[in-house]
Amino acid sequence: MTAPYPEELIQQFIAIVGEANALTSENDIAPYLEETRGLYHGASPLVLKPGTVQEVSDIMRLASETGTPIVPAGGRTGHVGGGVPRDGQRDIVLSLDRLNRIREIDPVANVVVVDGGCVLATVQKAAEDNRRLFPLSLGSEGSCQIGGNLSTNAGGTAVLAYGNMRHLCLGIEVVLPTGEIWDGLRRLKKDNSGFDLRDLFIGAEGTLGIITGAVLKLYPQPRGHQVAFAGVKSTEDALALFDRASMLCGSALTGFELMPRIGVEFTTKHIPGVRDPLSGEHAWYVLVDISTSDTAEAAERMMTELLEEGLETGLIEDAVIASSVAQQKEIWHLRDSMSLSQKPEGGSIKHDVSVPVSSVPAFMHEADAAVLAAVPGARICAFGHLGDGNIHYNISQPVGADKMAFLERWHEVNGIVHSIVRRHGGSISAEHGVGQLKRDELIATRPAIETELMNRIKAAFDPAGIMNPGKMVAVKAR
Repeated sequence: MTAPYPEELIQQFIAIVGEANALTSENDIAPYLEETRGLYHGASPLVLKPGTVQEVSDIMRLASETGTPIVPAGGRTGHVGGGVPRDGQRDIVLSLDRLNRIREIDPVANVVVVDGGCVLATVQKAAEDNRRLFPLSLGSEGSCQIGGNLSTNAGGTAVLAYGNMRHLCLGIEVVLPTGEIWDGLRRLKKDNSGFDLRDLFIGAEGTLGIITGAVLKLYPQPRGHQVAFAGVKSTEDALALFDRASMLCGSALTGFELMPRIGVEFTTKHIPGVRDPLSGEHAWYVLVDISTSDTAEAAERMMTELLEEGLETGLIEDAVIASSVAQQKEIWHLRDSMSLSQKPEGGSIKHDVSVPVSSVPAFMHEADAAVLAAVPGARICAFGHLGDGNIHYNISQPVGADKMAFLERWHEVNGIVHSIVRRHGGSISAEHGVGQLKRDELIATRPAIETELMNRIKAAFDPAGIMNPGKMVAVKAR
């Protein structure tokens, strides 16, 4: 780490939150210095846990006056190094763990107002207690926070029907790098008065300010809900089935997930309690989720008609409809555990990409061929949200390969896969963000005017360069 801060400055920061809410020991700070995949390891002399928006403001005002870099930390479930302080620097971590309240819920208006540090599962439960639905659903929902969800514009498994976080948010409250507070907690569904500042901060990964509050949309709880699991022989058949499901179910089609056989094998092998819902083996699988405000019988009719038609036309080889809520959760647990199940198989090089939905099969074939040519024996576990073209193109190391040697090829393999993504008009970051992992590639591959505009926006909001430096954009802290 570079020269430490004067003790007087450290004490000024601590005084804002109180000693009980400031972490200074190496053991206490350690969980904030590494992300889930272990790709990034940072350093920090201090973790601050403010309990009010005013305390966040006071921290940022002091940071701005003293040129102190601040890294916002939410639930720390990210995958691209966006919430990790830089190594060898003096970044101070600002944790939102204590800003975790449900401020207000209005079922009639279908909105809930929450703190930025509110855990996603807490918001889901509050909505459910009021006979409403907050539809964002992620594998990390028990620990990820709303501020982080908004900062990365999280998508999850229900984007097909409800959109990502940008679509689920009406207004936000933000503390700027200068310490100023912008109260944008508006509940309006129609507001065309000036620039939409909200959308600048959503997806900005904490580089423009800290989201301390949000107004989120709620929906009536579905009256009819059906989940099915089907085996198909190819990604082309999966896409054809999705097309039919879209036409038959319309807005009731909540999720349409694609999974390979190897992913099911990994998950049933390594995740306790997970089983294959089908008796035979299939090259590919789809998870179909239908939710409707109509009756339960209506959802059942739609799902039955879809599966019967798929079986008759040969698009589906075998299928099962969940017979209970518990079985619905079991099927979704299989899908949600797929990424985690790769860890016991050794090193895994991961991609979070999106291509136009109709291009998914072609992308898969081209990427598979290119990766296997570069890494013979690689085990490709590509799965994800077929309904919105978001594929988690993950690659497990060849059996018996050296893990570290395989992982050292991360950027090489990324380059192979991302070049195919771009050829199909896709994105190298669908829902996990840019962070440190993809920053340089984003700068190198986006049109120069795009990166220049991003840098201008960053400079306008954060002239001192103290807000989550080194992430997404190239502007460095001074």
